[in-house]
Amino acid sequence: MTKEELKNRIEKLRKLVDYHGTLYYTFDEPVLSDSAYDALRKELEELEEKNPELIVSNSPSQKIGGKPLDKFVKVLHKFPMFSFNDAFSEKEVEEWSKRLEKYLGIARIHTVKKKKMNLDALPMFYCELKIDGLAIELIYENGRLVQGLTRGDGKIGEDITQNIMNIELIPKELIQLDKWEIPKKIVVRGEVFVSLKEFEKINKEQEINGQKLYANTRNLAAGSVRQLDPVISASRKLQSFEYDVVEGLDVKTHEEKHKILASWGFNINKHNKIAKNLEDVFRFRDYWDKHRQNLDYEIDGVVVILNDNDLFEKAGVAGKAPRGAVAYKFSPRQATTIVEDIKIQVGRTGVLTPVANLKPVEVSGVMISHATLHNFDEIERLDVKIGDTVVVERSGDVIPKIIQVIKELRPQNAKKIFLPKKCPVDGASLVREGVLLKCSNPRCGAKNRNLILHFVSRLAFNIRGLGDKIVDRFLDEGLITGPADIFSLKKGDISSLERFGEKSADNLIKEIEKAKEITLEKFLYAIGILHIGEETAKSLEVLLQKHNKEKNQVYIVPKQVLNIFSEISVEELREVNDIGEVVAKSVWAWFSDEHNIKMMEDLDDLGVVTKVAKDKKMGIFKGLYVCLTGSLASMSRQRAKEIIEKNGGHSQSDVTQKTDILIAGEDPGSKFKKAQELRVEIWDEKKFLDKIDKE
Repeated sequence: MTKEELKNRIEKLRKLVDYHGTLYYTFDEPVLSDSAYDALRKELEELEEKNPELIVSNSPSQKIGGKPLDKFVKVLHKFPMFSFNDAFSEKEVEEWSKRLEKYLGIARIHTVKKKKMNLDALPMFYCELKIDGLAIELIYENGRLVQGLTRGDGKIGEDITQNIMNIELIPKELIQLDKWEIPKKIVVRGEVFVSLKEFEKINKEQEINGQKLYANTRNLAAGSVRQLDPVISASRKLQSFEYDVVEGLDVKTHEEKHKILASWGFNINKHNKIAKNLEDVFRFRDYWDKHRQNLDYEIDGVVVILNDNDLFEKAGVAGKAPRGAVAYKFSPRQATTIVEDIKIQVGRTGVLTPVANLKPVEVSGVMISHATLHNFDEIERLDVKIGDTVVVERSGDVIPKIIQVIKELRPQNAKKIFLPKKCPVDGASLVREGVLLKCSNPRCGAKNRNLILHFVSRLAFNIRGLGDKIVDRFLDEGLITGPADIFSLKKGDISSLERFGEKSADNLIKEIEKAKEITLEKFLYAIGILHIGEETAKSLEVLLQKHNKEKNQVYIVPKQVLNIFSEISVEELREVNDIGEVVAKSVWAWFSDEHNIKMMEDLDDLGVVTKVAKDKKMGIFKGLYVCLTGSLASMSRQRAKEIIEKNGGHSQSDVTQKTDILIAGEDPGSKFKKAQELRVEIWDEKKFLDKIDKE
């Protein structure tokens, strides 16, 4: 990027962040997700930090919140309501802590994961769940609530006292339940939010009444608190947590502030806790990243604050944020990045899929550089071009996708993406099937190759040693033309090829022979039915067993699978969980296709059998919660999990109060200690193997 391009990029980012910040903070009507907005703001801040000569005083990176609206009375905050700087990784939190040590002149060992611990290092932190709501300030005189304010721009807020009075959880008159007396005047800060249940209820009402839906819970909370009509505000079950006292209280720690607030009748988040060091901070954050779905309100990270109030005050403020605190956010499910190129991928079913090559970016804790655009209609709908800045989303463990183009950041040299005229692999003409574009050649090399690679992959037949290059070689040599041919290969066929010796050929044949027995669910995934993934294959297995007249069968041959599915209608398929109309038609069409029928018959003739999964109600782990830690010498963790689940157990990623057994391999880590603390039964690898062998 040239200096001029950099300058233009920064200027465009300022205007964009300012615009979306105004929608977000001032009007409570965001059109970008929080993650996407954070990503744009972070890019701006990083570019300005690297190019300080381009920083201007009115940049949104130097501002707090948004301007107060004219419809409310403006009130000057006695003490500014600052926002926090964000961190998105352990490294960024460590860097924040190091800067803090240096600024405070604390020459002590910096403690991080896997390094020597020193409890005399930087003083303890206090960790709080970062509620996704609206920041408020509450003023009490002689124990009575006299005024409620929004953050506003950090210096001037809006008087929302009338609406604050309608929030049941905010005390209107304080009570003294412990030793701490109530001062004549105190200024308390907290967050107003709505529960996920209330959010869903109100949006349903909005939809019924033909009104605009709220984008998120923060949007709803802010919109409710800032209603001119208090009746509307009162009709919504707003909630609030309080977390700080900025006037009227002099105590040593931030933790004490929480205890005192609770003693006066304020609602304090019970999950907030002390952290002795950064390792505790990381553990707290990671726990809530995994368990936030158990809460009935939205959080987008944790706030880490110096627990020592004197040190917090000494640290002061840098720009718009206090040095002594940081918002350690969860890995965003969405991020912004740049489309560097578009490649056309021909899948195993012959469908052409445009895939975007991206400037690498972290989404949901994973660094990604590719995202699907699904089909060419999607390119048209999004109006995406090479060079565009886009919003990328990744949910769970699925391939990332582009969901939005930020056209305000489009460069002048952005390139339009044109629809291909021919199959990029074999040059055949293309045909339309709904929104899909497919190669017209049913025997397209790309389609066949990808079907075979899918067929032998780890989650399918798992034929080790049969990778891309060897499959290509077998295809080039004419040894195989489809998946079933793999099981017809002989040792001599392979060893006669250049660069293949007796031993390598023998090893591969052994792997092929071993693969002839496969679980039914993996078989249904392996054969390459369009839209059928691992989970849907499990649903198909259940349906097949329901229709199988020969009960208690251990093995089912491919011809039997074919016969059973030939009798199942599209309507019945649609009734299965995870299967809609499109998938049902795809399954029915697959088992009706002559080419697929021939493949199933060939697999049967070549000795392939499918093993029915053991009833999970039976087995040594029936109803037990089992966690794995450390590395196992005899098998992969994935294989161990499969064994646990097939024997009726529930595989856990973490040790919890529910855990019945911890299976510990080498270098077990923190789960081992936690299991000891919770008195969980612990098995070593030998005991685990002995138990499953007996089974």
